[in-house]
Amino acid sequence: MKITIIGAGNIGSAMARGLAQRKEIDVTITNISKGKLEPLKEECPHLNISYNNAEAIQGADLIIIAVKPWRAQSAVDTFRDVLDYDHQMIGSVVGGMGTDEISSLFTRPDGKLPAVFYIIPNTAIAVQESMTFICSARASQEQNDAVQRVFDTLGMTMFVEERFMNAGLVVASCGIAYAMRYIRAAMEGGIELGLYASDAQKVVIQTLKGASVLLQKNGNHPELEIDRVTTPAGLTIRGLAAMEEAGFSASVIRGLRASMPK
Repeated sequence: MKITIIGAGNIGSAMARGLAQRKEIDVTITNISKGKLEPLKEECPHLNISYNNAEAIQGADLIIIAVKPWRAQSAVDTFRDVLDYDHQMIGSVVGGMGTDEISSLFTRPDGKLPAVFYIIPNTAIAVQESMTFICSARASQEQNDAVQRVFDTLGMTMFVEERFMNAGLVVASCGIAYAMRYIRAAMEGGIELGLYASDAQKVVIQTLKGASVLLQKNGNHPELEIDRVTTPAGLTIRGLAAMEEAGFSASVIRGLRASMPK
């Protein structure tokens, strides 16, 4: 598959890094300024770069819009007139812009619209470990399958109804920042307890990795695994109780709610 990414911001560049590792994908990324593309090309030699959107989308199967919401229309204006509405698919990672809003960027007098995909990955897509949510409009099953196969190579993918996309945005895309904040807090706690900072980071990362793999492999509810390390009057239950007294679970849920698009 040939993919063109319009925009080399954080998520556009992360997607390019992940896709550039897939030999079966021909990926091009564009940007309005040169400052971001040259370093990206040096990092990923197989990546194609361009400063001309209309030229960059020629022959592309999937064109992914990866710009800020207020720049989406101007970005589309640079290539809409050369888009093949019958064969080229449009993807968008512009948070908060659903398929209707994305589609409205491509309106033309005859009313024809391309197949559109609203895609929400997270920055772990750069290392092929993203949690990606996808929904579509006017796409055939063959097109849905083709796009999902691409993102399946970059982590885990869920093809969902559009009404679930905001939840995916918050829990997975915003959520990676929340996970990083927990890692930072646990590191600081480890340092306070006497670990060197570099050691604390290694310990926390491996502990989280172990917890994730446990749940992936056995499919248990997290509380069951908590019970296995929580003994009566033990150290773990005292720590959990102190965290809950400080509002740990409530603050996580509150943060997720606060992140939901209005």
